[in-house]
Amino acid sequence: MAPKGQWFKLSVVAICSIVGLGFFLHLPNTKVSYHQLQSGCDSLQSIGAWEWIAPNKDLVWEECAPGRECARLIVPLDYANPNNEKAVIALVRKPAVVPRDSEKYRGPILFNPGGPGGSGVDLIMGKTADLLATIVGPEFDLVSFDPRGIASYTTLPLVNNSDEGIHRTLARAKLVGQLAAESDNGYLRHMNTDYTARDMLQIVEAYGRSKLQYWGFSYGTILGATFAAMFPDKIERMVIDGVADAEDYYALDRHLTSLIDTDKILDGFFTECAEAGPENCHFWAPTADDIRRNLTVIFESIRSRPIPVKTDTTYGVLDYRKLKETIFTTLYKPYTLFPSLATALADLSAGNASALYTLIPGPKSPDCQCSPESSPFNSSVTDATTGILCNDGEEILEDVVALENHLNNLMKMSFWGDVWAGLRLNCLGWPKFPKTQFRGPFEGKTSHPILLIGNTADPVTPLWAARNMSRGFEGSVVLQQNSLGHCSLAAPSPCTQQYVRKYFIDGTLPPAGTVCEPIRGIFSVPDLSSITVEADEEQMILKNASSDLHDPAFLQAVIDLSGIEIVSGPL
Repeated sequence: MAPKGQWFKLSVVAICSIVGLGFFLHLPNTKVSYHQLQSGCDSLQSIGAWEWIAPNKDLVWEECAPGRECARLIVPLDYANPNNEKAVIALVRKPAVVPRDSEKYRGPILFNPGGPGGSGVDLIMGKTADLLATIVGPEFDLVSFDPRGIASYTTLPLVNNSDEGIHRTLARAKLVGQLAAESDNGYLRHMNTDYTARDMLQIVEAYGRSKLQYWGFSYGTILGATFAAMFPDKIERMVIDGVADAEDYYALDRHLTSLIDTDKILDGFFTECAEAGPENCHFWAPTADDIRRNLTVIFESIRSRPIPVKTDTTYGVLDYRKLKETIFTTLYKPYTLFPSLATALADLSAGNASALYTLIPGPKSPDCQCSPESSPFNSSVTDATTGILCNDGEEILEDVVALENHLNNLMKMSFWGDVWAGLRLNCLGWPKFPKTQFRGPFEGKTSHPILLIGNTADPVTPLWAARNMSRGFEGSVVLQQNSLGHCSLAAPSPCTQQYVRKYFIDGTLPPAGTVCEPIRGIFSVPDLSSITVEADEEQMILKNASSDLHDPAFLQAVIDLSGIEIVSGPL
């Protein structure tokens, strides 16, 4: 077996990103009627539908799609000067089934889908909200909003480890920062996690509530932990799922802990494929090491001989960049994507690259094209991601040695270090704003203990981070889900989601040390009629949770959610 992070001789790529910043205060000019909204578009911002909903200092909800209500809330643009210019937040809710005057009504749960900068509006407008409602129960409104900074996609920057590549990266980053500064109309500096946390408090108070109920994924755990540290007495329920380490997130040499378990995900692919047999895993070989070697051969072959691809719907070249991009993306949702990955790799071994090339939709074409020679990997990230990450973190200096060290440290940790380096490197040359917002410490006695959830092997938010963050919040509990992938919803585990439901309903935390299992392996398909739970696990769950463990609708929602991408960005 090759040493960790050294399967192949790696070359890491250069930045290719142009920032065209949008902002949550900027409103579209096109008016759209409710009749048009009923035509099937799930994204309001994509059809310019917000203008006809009047901004208000109170939450005034209007029906905006079947089963959904929308509102626009006026909040301070700058919380240091709250009486000055205002901003407007777009919100969507899926209302509770029970009447709001019923004693069973339990108020709103706010959701954040990560990103940073992922659209909460899209999350609640789509079918995902219906499935989440089945998990938490009919007593809650499901609410989300578009955080500060929603815009179009650009590319994740990566750095070539040659001297020329590093200086090229610095030059391109300066260009990105210059373009961001030139497009800034005074709002850019207010895109940060501190202010988004304050926006959430404004939403809670406008709802007529005194405390927050919240479920955040990936970067949403940074937002949740920031809120909890800033307002520990404002927590009614908080689930942070796929926990990122907040101190590492805000640090100068940031994101170093993200990749602790990343390589374990692909190790799981090798192991489970070997165990599944050739009927279930089409890239099968007798042992995990055999499968690893076969993939190494593919990488080496594609590096030297990229394959042209033409299908009925697309065409292009499967090169090292595209291959690595695709496989890294599958690490987020292995229960959904690994079977297809195995088939695509088997086809590729036979000379057919079409399935692999089309397995993951590619990023939108950037305005600035990088040469293939300098771009073995390329992914997409929203302008919002760039803005929030750069404003939250320490200023990144133009230091070639520090840049090399950061890249080398990531590469020592994981084969995917060149991918992750882009989150930090995108901030080279970013406009310099005062770092006055809250960035720790992340600790406190919250008014209700927090539930943290971590998978045994998560590609970008390791279980270690959940345990580390839990130490700062008194009474909090870490629930481990014994699965691969990003956040608990990546794998179907009724055990985990029953604990989530019970926690939201009456605040009960799982016992310390609880480990939940998924109901299927990566290369198997669950049969609802035959699902069984181990006796000791069932006894523990039913003692602490509701009686819906074997409810077909609940189980189906758990399974369906595992096939949906909740997190809408790298973190």
